[in-house]
Formats: sequence, C-alpha cells, structure tokens
Amino acid sequence: MTRLRRLVPWLVLLLILAAAGGALVLVRAGILVLPPRYDPWAPLDISEEPGFLTRYKLSRLEGEPARCHAALAPTALRFTPQPDRPAPADGPNQGCSLTGTVRVDRSGVAFNGGFVATCPVAAAWMLFEIHALQPAARKHFGQPVARVRHLGTYACRNLYNRESGRRSEHATANAIDIAAFVLKDGTQISLLRDWREPEKTGPEAAEAGPAGGDARRAAFLREIRDGACRFFDVVLGPEYNEAHRDHFHFDMGGFRSCR
Repeated sequence: MTRLRRLVPWLVLLLILAAAGGALVLVRAGILVLPPRYDPWAPLDISEEPGFLTRYKLSRLEGEPARCHAALAPTALRFTPQPDRPAPADGPNQGCSLTGTVRVDRSGVAFNGGFVATCPVAAAWMLFEIHALQPAARKHFGQPVARVRHLGTYACRNLYNRESGRRSEHATANAIDIAAFVLKDGTQISLLRDWREPEKTGPEAAEAGPAGGDARRAAFLREIRDGACRFFDVVLGPEYNEAHRDHFHFDMGGFRSCR
C-alpha cells in the first residue's frame, strides 16, 4: 500500500503529460483551435500583450527571415531586408558575417541614425518599445519617448575590442547599444548622467545627483532595463561593469543575462 501511494503522484504526472501532449498534437493537426496567444505555432504578434509563449515565438524567428519580416510588417518599424554577407575565411573580418539582417530607419521613435541589425534584434526592439519603453515613459513622465540615441549595432571586433578572444555579438549585428532617450517635450534622459544605484533613487538622490538628474529618470531607466530583459537574451548596463557605464547593451546571443 505504501508503494502504491508513492506511485500515485507519478501516475498523475504521467496522465497530465499525456493529456498535454495529446492536446499539442490536436492543435498541430488543426483539430483543436486555440487563440493565437496560446497557440505555440501561431505567428508572433508583436502588438499583442506579451505572454508565456512570447519568448518562444521570438526565438523561432532566428534563421527564418520571411517569418521575421512578416512579424515586423504590421508594426511601425521602417525596415529594409539586407542581402547576406558571408564572413571571409581569414583576415581581420573573419567571423563577421551578416545574415538575416534588416536596415532600420525608424520605428515608433526616431533614431539618431539608421542601423543594420539582425531581424530578431529588430523584433525584440519592437516588443521592448511597445510593451516596456513607451509604457514606462508615460508612467513616469506622462508622455512618450520621441527619439532614441544609439551607439551602433555592427562592428567587426572581439569583446571589449581585445586583440584575441570571442567575437562580440556586434560582429554579426546581433546587438544594439542605447545611450539616451528623448521625450516628446525634448527632455533627454541619458545613462551616463541619470543612472543611479538602487539605494540612490529616492528624493535625497534627486537633490544630491548630477545637475539635471532626478529620481524619476533613474526609476525610468531601471524599469526599462528590467523590461528589456523580457525580450532580449542579454541586457547589460551600468551595473554590469565600467565599460557599460554610459549605455545599455541589448543582444540576441542565445544565452541569458540581465545585469
């Protein structure tokens, strides 16, 4: 009897897994129809409120340019697909291929310049812009972000510009660095000036902080950093190290880090 009681939870788990597996088969076959939000095979809808399948659907865009372009098409992103450029077999540009990239001219915000990035980076940016950046701007300032200042996407180099070692995600345009945000009324919020450590985000920090800084700006930057972690694989900022004191680094490199 004791052995049977021990088996019961495992039997229940097996039944649940079997039922879930059967449901997935029915969904895949088109017999059971789920709302797109809960259908793992439905296309990514960037405008839809993110759910538990959003990250999975975003990951399915990698290596699938047509699927990625279709996800971007209904959004405000103005983009142009770019031809692939394989990396040289040797020389200084070895390992710096451009595959599945798009040129971005603007989105719901203006940029200080157009840039080329992998399509998944562009898709993650739009999710971030719609569901993290603009809601945080309206929450803290009562107005949207109108302009974003970036520091670039593509640079054929190693991590931290070292002479040897692993290539940066920038070497394949799979990353973007963001330095500042400009609100609709012209207010500028920069990482270098306005980022503060958690214990320095209260009213006292607003008085003691650098000229032009205030607690709202610090709270806004921290909130959008956390929001970016919902969509980008890697998010690095001033808390990570000195090299990121003046910008956020967002990339779709495959492993997860939110610092």
